[in-house]
Amino acid sequence: MRVFAAPLLLACALAPAAAQTPNTPPPAQEGGPGLAVVKHSWSKERINWEADPFGGPNENFDQMRARARNERRVLEARSGGNQIEAGKAEREARADSANIERLRAAKPARYGFLYKFTLRNDGARPVKAVEWDYVFTDAATGQELGRRRFAGGEKIGPGKKKEFAFFIPAPPTRTISADALDRKERVGLAEEVVVIGVLYEDGTVWRPEQEGQRRQ
Repeated sequence: MRVFAAPLLLACALAPAAAQTPNTPPPAQEGGPGLAVVKHSWSKERINWEADPFGGPNENFDQMRARARNERRVLEARSGGNQIEAGKAEREARADSANIERLRAAKPARYGFLYKFTLRNDGARPVKAVEWDYVFTDAATGQELGRRRFAGGEKIGPGKKKEFAFFIPAPPTRTISADALDRKERVGLAEEVVVIGVLYEDGTVWRPEQEGQRRQ
């Protein structure tokens, strides 16, 4: 949830600063936002059924009911002192558990995407929040193929670096599958990170359009 809400949170934070001076752009840091993209990367990660962050509970209702029933049978057999029945109940419970695991293993593989960025504050003011786009283009034609927007509300002091990581189900482009692993998907794909908004601790805001206004 935090991944998807972050851009909205930053937009809400930027809005009051812009509203205070509707006819004048908020103060911009001389020479751009003062942030440098140190490195960036993305990777496709297989999502395990047990730890699927985009799925529901590990067990469905029938599986949960079967497990509870088996646990109750084992407990009743043990409390009754009948070792034969207790052993039988335990064997049946293990068989049911193994069957559930087989059903989970048969589920088709799914993938999520990990996007990582490291930003460095080369300016003189502490940064409170940053918004940026991860842009993917065709290396031969320059045509944009995909764009993912992220935001982080982490403080970055002057001269400091901060790494951000986001794990989401959306692939970089439509040409990259979320259901299969293909090592050739990166061929011909160019990428860059573009900072599109900065909120400083003093309340001022930087947007790229302000650079164009100052040059006019």
